[in-house]
Amino acid sequence: MRHGDKVNNLGRKSAHRHALMMNLGNSLILHKRIFTTLAKAKALRGYIEPIVTRAKENTTHNRRTIFSVLEDKFSIDELFGPIAAKVGDRPGGYTRIIKTGFRPGDAAEMAMIELVDFNEIYTQNKNAKTVEPKKKTRRAGATKKAAAAPKKKAAKKGDDAEEKTEE
Repeated sequence: MRHGDKVNNLGRKSAHRHALMMNLGNSLILHKRIFTTLAKAKALRGYIEPIVTRAKENTTHNRRTIFSVLEDKFSIDELFGPIAAKVGDRPGGYTRIIKTGFRPGDAAEMAMIELVDFNEIYTQNKNAKTVEPKKKTRRAGATKKAAAAPKKKAAKKGDDAEEKTEE
């Protein structure tokens, strides 16, 4: 029985599973997007998110800790370089899993896992939405009208003053 066991063993012994997660993590960091089975993608998400969170703070201790997990210098440089710069203000949720259908050979459910900030299609739409704020409240409209009204009165008083001085 596996009561309370929340780890998906993926049909592997622990050493093989750790090696698999290390290799998938390195590939995801280097390529920003990989295609794998849905079960492996879900397991990788739980593996890579704490690593990216730790990489947001560039210290020697964090570099050594992540190197002990990933064991690849190129992945470490990529992780602490462009990836940490892009996800610096994001509080979490660095990966996105998209189901892509079934594999023809064994009908395994396939998925694409990617780093969220490196998808140009979604980030362009996100930037377009943040440029124009659509929400307007009644209170904001009332303050605009109230702020605009004294300016008109001041302009009228100024016109009256000009007319009096001309006479």
